[in-house]
Amino acid sequence: MPKVTINGNTIEVPAGTSVIKAAQLLNIPIAHYCWHEGLSVAGACRMCMVEVEKMPKLQVACNTTVTDGMVVFTNTEKVKTAVKWALDFHLINHPLDCPICDQAGECKLQDYYMSYGLYTPEMNQPKVKKEKVVSLGDRVVLDQERCILCSRCVRFTKEVTKTHELGIFNRGDRSQLATFEGRPLNNNYSVNTVDICPVGALTSKDFRFKQRVWFLKEFDSICNGCSTGCNVTISYNQNGVFRVKPRVNHDVNGFWMCDSGRDIYKYTNKEFRLTQVVERSEKLGGDAVRGKPVALALQEIGRQLSQVIKNKGAQSVGLVWSGQYTNEEYSSMGRFFKDLGVSQFYHWKNNEKDFDSFDGILKRGDLNPNTAGLKKELAGLKSWADFEKQVSPLEMIFVMGPENFGAYSDLEENVKVIKKAKEVVWFTACESSLLKEFKWLIPAKSFVEKSGTFVNSKGLAQAFKAGLTIVPDAVSLEEAVKGMQESARMVS
Repeated sequence: MPKVTINGNTIEVPAGTSVIKAAQLLNIPIAHYCWHEGLSVAGACRMCMVEVEKMPKLQVACNTTVTDGMVVFTNTEKVKTAVKWALDFHLINHPLDCPICDQAGECKLQDYYMSYGLYTPEMNQPKVKKEKVVSLGDRVVLDQERCILCSRCVRFTKEVTKTHELGIFNRGDRSQLATFEGRPLNNNYSVNTVDICPVGALTSKDFRFKQRVWFLKEFDSICNGCSTGCNVTISYNQNGVFRVKPRVNHDVNGFWMCDSGRDIYKYTNKEFRLTQVVERSEKLGGDAVRGKPVALALQEIGRQLSQVIKNKGAQSVGLVWSGQYTNEEYSSMGRFFKDLGVSQFYHWKNNEKDFDSFDGILKRGDLNPNTAGLKKELAGLKSWADFEKQVSPLEMIFVMGPENFGAYSDLEENVKVIKKAKEVVWFTACESSLLKEFKWLIPAKSFVEKSGTFVNSKGLAQAFKAGLTIVPDAVSLEEAVKGMQESARMVS
């Protein structure tokens, strides 16, 4: 393995490693726009200039391979001057609209100007005007004036999605990014082009103008949109969650995530949530009472459970599980009911026809984050078909319903089946008119509000931490067990 010394720091790297990657491993910043670790090398921006000992000219770090004994400098005056002039050329036609740009605060043009610029522009030609607010597809907007033609997005659609919607057209200072005619940017990974855009040229229609990034905080989590378990970063403030972005994990999702996974944050915010306990005076159609303290509701449910088991037997109680809760919740709730003698456990799969499908990149048909964890913690689950046959005699069922209702296209149909039970306790993060007739609705914590473990489709267990509280009265299944078990002890 060759050794390279960068600014006096020596590191051993695998053969074929580029200088810019070696510097990254040493936490030595090198200015760059077009280079991205997940894409091919373009060498287009000429920002990553470095000085290499015994080489007469500066070299681009992205396309210079480390050789044994190489000595590199990234901070000499010659390098700083080269980067300054490269930056000047990138800014020739760039509009001065930082105050209204959605990328402000996360823009590499701003960052590099502060590091290498702080100069007076020496170009006296008027800026070339190009189209603004160009809709490239359902999710992405382009400002052609801001684009620095780094080609990251073009390479993404060529190399990752292989859908080839984007290209750079025309020549010279008239060059511009655009989609090919009749081919809008509508693949399910389109917003990754926004993530990798180093400036404010590509913006997300969903996040655009919603928040300034300096008003947001972040924490790491795991996407609950499907069984891939993409590593993500959640951006939020006191008003809720505003976006989900991919976090690099080479063993799971690499650098990317799908567009539908980015929508998971919507189901965590208050406008979509069940925020209070709902209790109905009768099983179906009774008056709804809201606002009972969740602790009192769980105690009452525990007492009702104990009476049902005492009078009708443990086999008159059933549990319906979706794959959207954590290993810890499955273990806690499962152990509680097994100790009471309950064994009627059913697996509610979403969209069974597409359950085992895969799009070849990241997205899986199993739109649950923890089906594998559910099967591990609660072995021997009965199928939904079994539940349909056995639901009517059940006196009481507990439904650990989906957190993301949008992932369950068969929700309405399956709710009709669940209504056949005599009494239903439904744990749900989301509010829905489909649930308006059930006896008990208990607000459940969303994945951003609890800590736990998801096991993805490859069997990889991934732990995550709670990041914020959105619904104060919501409970995890572990907390629900603690609330029920005191009043249910009389059974044992």
